Amino acid sequence: MKGNFDKVIASEIPVLVDFFAEWCGPCKTLGPILKDVKSELGDAVRIVKIDVDKNELLASKYQVKGVPTMLLFKNGKQLWRKSGALPKQEIMGVIKENS
Repeated sequence: MKGNFDKVIASEIPVLVDFFAEWCGPCKTLGPILKDVKSELGDAVRIVKIDVDKNELLASKYQVKGVPTMLLFKNGKQLWRKSGALPKQEIMGVIKENS
């Protein structure tokens, strides 16, 4: 995933990365919210889910201590970061601000 991840976040469109875990309750809440965001914004955003238990090195590189943690990248640069489940409107606002 590592080399591929760098290519993914180098995109000119915003890439929202959701660091999650299967056992995490708030992560399960966030899943459908992110699906709604994607269906509403379509090609204006790419959403990538990273399982911290399967990608420990990546989670460690980005200092993900709790899940869910969302990071927004554009052109390889981290523009925003937030831990915890957020409402759809807040997530969409952040993506639109950084488009």
